[in-house]
Amino acid sequence: MWKIAVGFAVFAGLALYVISKGGDNIDMTGEKHGAEAVHAPAPAAPAAAEAPAAQPAPASK
Repeated sequence: MWKIAVGFAVFAGLALYVISKGGDNIDMTGEKHGAEAVHAPAPAAPAAAEAPAAQPAPASK
């Protein structure tokens, strides 16, 4: 029985440590739906900026 109490105390201490290290970045409100949901936009990288377009070589005569 005492092992359960010690395990609970260790787990509670670990949980409090993790929450305290998270600071104000932890959101404990649960799932978000609708307008209050915040989604980070995907970074926009156009394909043209990745590699220059291949240009045809000049024709030699």
